Amino acid sequence: MTPLGTQNRRKFIRTSSAAALGLALAPYGFKKRKAIGLQLYTVRDQMKEDVKSTLQKLAQIGYSELETAGYSEGKIYDMAPKDFKALVADLGFTLPSGHYGPSHLQGDWEKAVEDAATVGHKYMVCAWLPKGERETLDDFKRYLDLFHKSGEICKKAGIQFAYHNHAFEFVDMGDELAMDYLIKNSDKSLLQFELDLFWVKKAGYDPVTYFHQYPGRFPLWHVKDMDNSPEKTFTEVGNGVIDFEKIFQEASTSGLKHYFVEQDQCKRPPLESVEISFKNLSKIV
Repeated sequence: MTPLGTQNRRKFIRTSSAAALGLALAPYGFKKRKAIGLQLYTVRDQMKEDVKSTLQKLAQIGYSELETAGYSEGKIYDMAPKDFKALVADLGFTLPSGHYGPSHLQGDWEKAVEDAATVGHKYMVCAWLPKGERETLDDFKRYLDLFHKSGEICKKAGIQFAYHNHAFEFVDMGDELAMDYLIKNSDKSLLQFELDLFWVKKAGYDPVTYFHQYPGRFPLWHVKDMDNSPEKTFTEVGNGVIDFEKIFQEASTSGLKHYFVEQDQCKRPPLESVEISFKNLSKIV
């Protein structure tokens, strides 16, 4: 074989091998995602006790993205935003998203957005709505107006605003579900959605149906499993009944950018639970 023929053959082998590897890394029709994230609400008590030690343990488990849930009075987990960013960066984490409450939206939101930009958030998520303010469609209409105003401020800072669901958005409000109302009537440049897979299933709906009905509207997910008890409560990812393989097959339809393990309540020590979830989820994604 001529030297040129040998070079071409080697090039073909390299190209073919790379293509085969790419297929192996994308079994569900999207690039395999090594960056498994964690919503820090799961380890909220540990974060109160010792922020650095808790984050070190999460890094040892293998998590590489974090979603915060500890912003208050201009600080994140009682640290200046720049200091918190430096700490997590030293441990190998990024902070693509953070959770915020309605009080933040109705307070000094400009300051919150400025601090979010400092730590590197690409998404700011309204995490819930208070009981008594989510009872009627008019309640959701008022909040949608607030979401758009909040989203405009975020957009100026290069941040996407989003809303995180529970089960109460899937109650029939007469003409339609509140969840559908929010999606249909929102400007996607100002409001996207973080779909909590557990709460959608708890409400009796299918996340995949929502991906196809509203493609590209769910760049964030909470990956949270449901046990097989009559109460259908929280358990570690992979230890419950939710078919995550099926759901992850539709990641591109969803518009998925980041996903975060979350477990609202743990029967085991939370750090043990999040390690189980990480190991099980790593086999799927």
